Amino acid sequence: MNIRTRSRITVFILSVLIWIALTSIHEWQEILVGIIVAFLVSTVAGEFLITTEKKQGIWRRSFAFVIYIFTFLGEMIKANIHVAYIVMHPLLPIKPGIVKIKTKLTKDAAITVLTNSITLTPGTFTIDLNPQKKELYIHWIDVKSTNVDEATEMIGGKFEKILMEVFE
Repeated sequence: MNIRTRSRITVFILSVLIWIALTSIHEWQEILVGIIVAFLVSTVAGEFLITTEKKQGIWRRSFAFVIYIFTFLGEMIKANIHVAYIVMHPLLPIKPGIVKIKTKLTKDAAITVLTNSITLTPGTFTIDLNPQKKELYIHWIDVKSTNVDEATEMIGGKFEKILMEVFE
């Protein structure tokens, strides 16, 4: 089976599973609509998920993705607590700024997941991406370091290591 077909099948299955997880299904028509929508999504955008043959097996990458989900949720909880502390503190102890971080990720899907993870984590927002230099520009509500390597480790380091396992 070629890569494009495998990618479309994977997108179709994931789309159906997400549809079922997000919909409280009461009738068979709802499942049919989910299958139709999943088919349309996989037809239009299905070839973008899997673009190359991977070195690791599907189970290892799937396990790494599950670890990524839990890591992301943990980082989101910590960031929510930190932002809540900042908001409730009477002196509003923030030091906002834009920092540059570097990434080792090469795949578009991996970089997209990394930038979305950073943006969805409270207190950080991805502003720009320089794909040639593999640099991301992040607005950080409480800048801890302007050093590129330190900022890279603090903001995207935990995500990037796991995303390398999943996508690269």
